Amino acid sequence: MYRWDWWNMTSIKEQAAISRLLSFLQEWDNAGKGLRTQILTKFIETNEGKTGPELELEFSQGASLFLIRLTTWLRIIYMTGLDLEKLLRSIGIFLSAVSRCVLTLLEILGLEKIKEEDKKESIKLLQIIANNGRKYKELICESYGVRAIAEFLAKSKSEETQEEVQILLEALVHGNPKYQNQVYKGLIALLPCGSPKAQQLAMQTLRTAQAIIGATHPSIVDCVLKVLGTMHLEVQYE
Repeated sequence: MYRWDWWNMTSIKEQAAISRLLSFLQEWDNAGKGLRTQILTKFIETNEGKTGPELELEFSQGASLFLIRLTTWLRIIYMTGLDLEKLLRSIGIFLSAVSRCVLTLLEILGLEKIKEEDKKESIKLLQIIANNGRKYKELICESYGVRAIAEFLAKSKSEETQEEVQILLEALVHGNPKYQNQVYKGLIALLPCGSPKAQQLAMQTLRTAQAIIGATHPSIVDCVLKVLGTMHLEVQYE
């Protein structure tokens, strides 16, 4: 009986939370500029500094539904001359939550006490973030991400994990003009490392990076010549 009551109460709470979310979204959808400004003011006061999970809790796992509305409205009004301050600050709250998440995920890669499997999951989450577009790729790079990711690739003992890292580095070199040279140099720095698999994957990704960047960095010649002396045929092939 107690178990049924507990589940029933939980269900009622969830339904109430979803109802509040839908009501909030409906209020936004029906609001004019003045009311939307008031909604944003309250949103900023209530949510500034919150983490991603805290925002999801606030919005009953529907925070992305509000973020979509904010970015859609921004696309509609940014050319009209209307004041964008509160709208941009509200979007910034979501981006700041992602920023804090990125720093944590990158830190995980360098911690010895964390299992390899958990680090691989961190890489996969960084892939998802990077695939959201240029700004997110820049965010990873601005957080000293290239160095952290490259060092993890060199130290990882799992080929499967190393291949996931390669996918992330490939994503960071595409559509990221501001930091593509940083990724390129990070790949070159990997060539002398002691992991043959990391060397192989770095060489593969360097071919892609070289095609995008065009100009050859002087340091690559010496690094490639040294790699040619390896005993590992798969590295020589690359």
